[in-house]
Amino acid sequence: MSGAAARVDAVGPAGPAPGRPLPLPPLPGRRFSDSPLYPYALVLPALMVLVLVSLVPFCYAVWLSVHSVEYGQVGAFNGWDNFAKLLANDRFWNSLRVAAVFMLIAVPLEFLLGLGGALVLNQRVWGRSVWLPLLFIPSMMAPIVVGLLWKIMLAGSWGLLSVNLIERFGWLDGTSVFASGDHALVALALVDVWQWTPFMMLAFFAGRQALPESPYRAAAVDGANSMQTFFRLTLPLMTPLLVVIGMLRFIDAFKIFDSIFILTSGGPGVSTESPSVLAYKMTFEQWRIGESAALAVMVWVAFFALCSVFYHVARKRLNAF
Repeated sequence: MSGAAARVDAVGPAGPAPGRPLPLPPLPGRRFSDSPLYPYALVLPALMVLVLVSLVPFCYAVWLSVHSVEYGQVGAFNGWDNFAKLLANDRFWNSLRVAAVFMLIAVPLEFLLGLGGALVLNQRVWGRSVWLPLLFIPSMMAPIVVGLLWKIMLAGSWGLLSVNLIERFGWLDGTSVFASGDHALVALALVDVWQWTPFMMLAFFAGRQALPESPYRAAAVDGANSMQTFFRLTLPLMTPLLVVIGMLRFIDAFKIFDSIFILTSGGPGVSTESPSVLAYKMTFEQWRIGESAALAVMVWVAFFALCSVFYHVARKRLNAF
């Protein structure tokens, strides 16, 4: 007796007629993973964390910025008074100048050095698997550790670089590179370059490795040299990545706090006082919490507007998003 016949006979008189296949078992109920709400449920925990650590503090800062706050006590609603006081404060405009100069020195250097290093690493240099982790060490270090390291390296009279390079060759007349406002700001920018160039190099190297090889083979067949290949293939294909990484680094450079606070605390005077350092001093040293909240709100609004414009321009003209 065949297996199908055995199954039919086993059903008994109450089962289906002999010779007919058994009915399929009923399908289980619809699973939640098939629901259109399933993707939102997956990102809900991350959204809740973002709301708690980002949105709630920002809303509280907006609320503080339109109230009179004296020694930690929130007073009456004062409208735009905190914003007016901030705009009339010369230190606010000085902090914006410091941030702009810092960004214009640090980010282009990081960009060029990172892109050049990525192109060199893409040539299958000897020991690449060893060099990559070593080059990434500065970016893996905490900013406060980087600040302490370079504070020791550039300390006047006894720092390793101060004694062996700056003083020995007479590059500076002062006792320390941080004694001059202009030199201190340049030194801070170079410290940032030392820390974040490896990150940009690794990001650009990963982007270069992800590009298809067929256009490069076709260019080699057509006799294109390395410069033509870079400007007509590599650069256009990597433009979306370059734009995104560049924008992130500009934002991050504007917010710099740790290394400036450790190395100079905004000095000498206010020559290296960034907006983040100014907000810290206004909050925890001067107790001008309303004005510091207004500073945070103004910086956020300015960057939101700039990033929105940047996004639309990059999307329409560079196809970056």
